[in-house]
Amino acid sequence: MDPVRNPYAPGAGQRPPELAGRGRELDVFDVVLERIARGRPERSLMLTGLRGVGKTVLLNTLRSQAINHLWGTGKIEARPDQSLRRPVAAALHMAVRELAPRHRAPDRIDALLGVLKAFAQRAAPAGRGGAAPKLRDRWQPGIDVPASSGRADSGDIEIDLVELLTDAAAVATDVGTGIAIFIDEMQDLGAEDVSALCAACHELSQLGAPLIVVGAGLPHLPAVLSAAKSYSERLFRYQRIDRLDRIAADQALCAPAEREEVEYEQKALDLLYEKSGGYPYFVQAYGKATWDHAPRSPITAADVRVAAPEAEAELAVGFFGSRFERATPAEREYMRAMATLALVDGEESGRDDMDAAVPTAEIARALGRKPASLSPARDALIKKGLIYSGERGTVAFTVPHFGRYLRTQPA
Repeated sequence: MDPVRNPYAPGAGQRPPELAGRGRELDVFDVVLERIARGRPERSLMLTGLRGVGKTVLLNTLRSQAINHLWGTGKIEARPDQSLRRPVAAALHMAVRELAPRHRAPDRIDALLGVLKAFAQRAAPAGRGGAAPKLRDRWQPGIDVPASSGRADSGDIEIDLVELLTDAAAVATDVGTGIAIFIDEMQDLGAEDVSALCAACHELSQLGAPLIVVGAGLPHLPAVLSAAKSYSERLFRYQRIDRLDRIAADQALCAPAEREEVEYEQKALDLLYEKSGGYPYFVQAYGKATWDHAPRSPITAADVRVAAPEAEAELAVGFFGSRFERATPAEREYMRAMATLALVDGEESGRDDMDAAVPTAEIARALGRKPASLSPARDALIKKGLIYSGERGTVAFTVPHFGRYLRTQPA
């Protein structure tokens, strides 16, 4: 098979040639956009799921939908070491620039840009010991109008964000459209920023303002939001993004192949689903390797078996290995115990998912340690985004098939 014509695209946030199995999420968002356009109340949206299920791809696709509806949009990626103030200012600036040509009163746009500039320039509080704010927190946007005074510049991120987004929504109302801010890796926001974002969304929903936040994050994102504001479970619409079912996985493989006049035998598709587990990133990785190894169409199960080791080797280095290398020896020991316990539990219960959540007490018993002594390793792994705690007293891997990978690694 010609590798130049290979249609598959395994990559971080890279849109696959066929966005299969996400029709419901796209339809729901279309309804949200239409309802807001008609002045109907709607909630902001949160996408949750493991790594590799296509949350970023879906987030980008939803943004494209909003743009097609003539909304102003901006996107940011949250970082645990960065305040929300700078990135949200940049995202909102982009959204306002998209709306400005359609606004009949330039002074209204200038007034909002003045508030936005004041918000962005408001220095973060000094750090411990009176240290000056970091350079990235003193960032100033390229806005020609002077910064306003007395609006969104108090220094309290919750007060400022509520005022800023309320003013931005008012401008969107003038244009007869809306604004959508897209936030990837949302679980990495600091506690104060999460609280501020929830407060702003709460205020906007009460006003019926045409501004929404669309976030994406790991499965414990709802718990992060709930810890910030108790009303967050009613504030957002949550959508769990999971692996593809068999029909969607086959579509993701077959549709782009058919455009290249290539077919799959049924047994090849059976084996590819078994190998990938239906996780979109893995579907693309195995599909790409299989295409490159297959001599001709139709692609057979034998072609999949020959190509699978190459796909697995690439995943072991780029997808699993890079994450494993970030862990300390103590953290790796903790994860190996998780992987072993998940396998035993899965075999006993007959599950096909051998990386399910395991109780932290069982991990401590398996390692012969007191639970409290393992807290530093567990907390560090959660901060590094390698595991998450979906329910109290349990932990699970954020990466699908990570336990399977760990069980193949030497101790």
